Amino acid sequence: MRGVKRVVAVFAVLIVALIVLAFVLENQQGVSLSFLGQATGELPVSVFVVVALIAGMVIGPLLRAVVGRRNRTSVAAGRS
Repeated sequence: MRGVKRVVAVFAVLIVALIVLAFVLENQQGVSLSFLGQATGELPVSVFVVVALIAGMVIGPLLRAVVGRRNRTSVAAGRS
């Protein structure tokens, strides 16, 4: 059973990697991003999207940990 799960996980990672690769190859047109008066150089669209994806994958779990800790603290305080 453990071997089947590992094969499925590897297969899923490969599919996601292929989808990301296809996305990057299809979105090569250059754009410049401007935010709060600051502008970036001209980079492919895929760079901005992949950076936003990675930032979300890092920030999401961090926020969940903070909110989860706050909820556990308030529940423990309510029991006292």
